[in-house]
Amino acid sequence: MTQQVPSTEPELTGVRNFRDVGGLPTVDGRRVRHGVLFRSGHLAHATEKDAAFLGSLGLHTVFDFRNAADKKLEGPDVELPGVRNVSLPLTDPADGAEFWKMVRDGNIEQLRTLLAEGKAANRMIVSYRTIIRERTAEHSQVLRSLAEDSVPALMHCAAGKDRAGLSIAVTLLALGVEREAIVADYLESNAKHRRYKVHRNGSSPDTYSPEVMELLSPLFDARAEYLAAAIDTVEETWGGVEDYLERGLGLTPAVRERLRGRLLD
Repeated sequence: MTQQVPSTEPELTGVRNFRDVGGLPTVDGRRVRHGVLFRSGHLAHATEKDAAFLGSLGLHTVFDFRNAADKKLEGPDVELPGVRNVSLPLTDPADGAEFWKMVRDGNIEQLRTLLAEGKAANRMIVSYRTIIRERTAEHSQVLRSLAEDSVPALMHCAAGKDRAGLSIAVTLLALGVEREAIVADYLESNAKHRRYKVHRNGSSPDTYSPEVMELLSPLFDARAEYLAAAIDTVEETWGGVEDYLERGLGLTPAVRERLRGRLLD
């Protein structure tokens, strides 16, 4: 059973799903260093106290994987003095805009048509596969930045679960972290205090009914099958993690060693 080094987490009011990725074990007996790699949901609603805490982390770079539609809905991140902000959307700004409008506004019949009978979970699986297959340039940029000078770093998207979750997973694969530990970290997003707050418009009894919440659940869950689909895509497309890192992301052995030197104890 994988043992993780416990870390103290702050009580952040306006930022969901924040955590330090430090402590995760690698296959060769090292561990991810504490205080160098963090993940969270968006920072748009960070309180003054939240911002003070984030400012105390000594962050070099915040990677924001949200798209234009996300930022229009949630707002821009709070500004953290001295921190470099890198906007790196992992989905097209228009991708899914109508879909997410339906999630927020749709009635029960529309949601059944859109999400029932495995459609919601399948959409998530397709999205994960697409991001791994088509966003190699972005993931390469993140890893090269971390290897050069961008630590300590915080990666986030909207909920800190999917796009940030995949980017963290790719980083951990590059570091040689145990697969079981990568999955365990990903599934931490299901903890009640971490989960993204579902926003629905309307005041009818159906707005947050048990059936609606069950239909929406696959969109807001972190499920092992989603991450497994992403890793399967690595295997199917490049033949394995090593070839994915080398051919897919263009990481040389020297870059990987610099990355490991910066992020591992």
